[in-house]
Amino acid sequence: MIKSNYDKQPSIPFSTNEKISWQGWEDITQAIGQRVKDLPEGKKIVALECYPGLLEEEVLPNLTGKLTGRFYFTKDFMLPETKISELVYPDVTDDEIFGYITRLRLVSFFDTAKMSRLAMELEGSTDEVTFIYGPGATLLAEAGLVIYFDMPRWEGQLRFRTNEVSNLGVSNKNIKASLQYKQAFFVDWRVCDKHKKTLMDRWDFVVDTATRNQPKMVTGKALNEALEKTVSRPFRLVPFFDPGPWGGQWMKDYFELDPSKPNYAWCFDCVPEENSLLVDFNGIIFETPSINLVFAQSRPLLGDAVQARFGDEFPIRFDFLDTMGGGNLSLQVHPTTEYIREAFGMDYTQDESYYMLDAGDDAVVYLGLKDSTNPQQMIDALRDANSTGDAFDADAYVEKWPVRKHDHVLIPAGTVHCSGSNSMVLEISATPYIFTFKLYDWGRMGLDGKPRPINIEHGKQVINWDLRPERTRKELVNAVTVVAEGDGWKEERTGLHEREFIETRRHWFSKKVTHHTNGSVNVLNLVEGREAVIESPTNAFEPFTVHYAETFVIPEKIKEYTIRPSGESEGKTIATMKAFVRTHP
Repeated sequence: MIKSNYDKQPSIPFSTNEKISWQGWEDITQAIGQRVKDLPEGKKIVALECYPGLLEEEVLPNLTGKLTGRFYFTKDFMLPETKISELVYPDVTDDEIFGYITRLRLVSFFDTAKMSRLAMELEGSTDEVTFIYGPGATLLAEAGLVIYFDMPRWEGQLRFRTNEVSNLGVSNKNIKASLQYKQAFFVDWRVCDKHKKTLMDRWDFVVDTATRNQPKMVTGKALNEALEKTVSRPFRLVPFFDPGPWGGQWMKDYFELDPSKPNYAWCFDCVPEENSLLVDFNGIIFETPSINLVFAQSRPLLGDAVQARFGDEFPIRFDFLDTMGGGNLSLQVHPTTEYIREAFGMDYTQDESYYMLDAGDDAVVYLGLKDSTNPQQMIDALRDANSTGDAFDADAYVEKWPVRKHDHVLIPAGTVHCSGSNSMVLEISATPYIFTFKLYDWGRMGLDGKPRPINIEHGKQVINWDLRPERTRKELVNAVTVVAEGDGWKEERTGLHEREFIETRRHWFSKKVTHHTNGSVNVLNLVEGREAVIESPTNAFEPFTVHYAETFVIPEKIKEYTIRPSGESEGKTIATMKAFVRTHP
């Protein structure tokens, strides 16, 4: 094998002659203390605003031990935990996996009487420095200094798994991590994101504690300027990798991952809600949730038409599913738009596709139904298999298609599907990735040794029973057409389906190819070739190098860009897969 050149820690440079970044608790608290001294009399209130997921046993002793003043904690002004549990129950529900996208706001978690008493107390103590710490700190008083302690969702999830953090407003470290994640997904992150967006144009400092005991801090002004700069250039998110019950070995080899791990099932390398951005502030590498970029720069990033439809959500997701030397994915189906809206409060659903980055000789995809499939018989067989532990004969009901490297399989919502073993899938999809209805999991256990939840009752309500082999072959398997070609290049439309809002284009090229954003953010992956360079025809940004299997983002603001082979790929035919949102008929 050729040595991996996949960059697992891509960063965005940002430098200035000003002092804009600090690292270590000593330097950070000294910088905060200096700013506190500069606050005018009567306005010495400092909001230490927090996103869920901080390790308070690290953060709080360093703040209370190194900053001089009186501390208040937002938890003390929230509703009792029993009341918070009642408040969030309609959105959290009793379902093991799914809830409802909350309409609550952060202020809903607070006791208004306690808030009023604090306001009166602070009016009477204008000379003392007051620190208010926790989620919602800025709701309790008008702060002269706003410091935001942020946290990427992925790191928060890892801390759920190790029982280190609780959900918003409650003490539940020791409950099942998947239940904590569900509550965070449907409630905590939603209310805290709404609140964060009100603060981004006025935060004074932002603190990164994603790596324990290695805090970093930047000025809010510098972070906002870095986010603005980011949408004027190509960029990558920080990928993260996770094992799974069906995981394979391909990524371990190609990306040089920890060889001691039994497998890697997923790589999320473009899911802005979960991934991070790394920004190099004068030599200090600062981690910030990449969703902050979507919040702060949604129009130049997404494009006007896409932002008008999706708001400040990033609608395209690229990730990897590795079953090389592993097992089948769960047999599954995704909800229709109507169902996901009514049942879960989401505005759009998880349409998706499988692009075969690599495939073994025996690789297959389960896709659509057989001509002989009777809906009720299939549902009864699935129920029986999951209740008795007997095997479900998937081959009797679901059509199985051989796949090879560079095949593209389209999976509109409602399609029964799964990738088989010995495949390396680049999954290109819409963003609501949690909404998978598992129908059958091949009789295996999850990594915790327990069965993974099965969702037949949800799934049966959304399955498209009309997807039989003739239609599946015509509409969903390698529906490739040549769009244009020239000297040293060819552009192909590979999907997606007419029911899906994402368009995908594959370019084969040995020379420089010109691309246009077509009114939408572009997400691409180098699916063939060792290295390529993205350039601006007008020199609007520095040349940007990408490597095999790396996903990268082209903000709509860029409009036009070129890609050419470079390094060991010069003179060779290589390929990119590009996805964008259809903005024109």
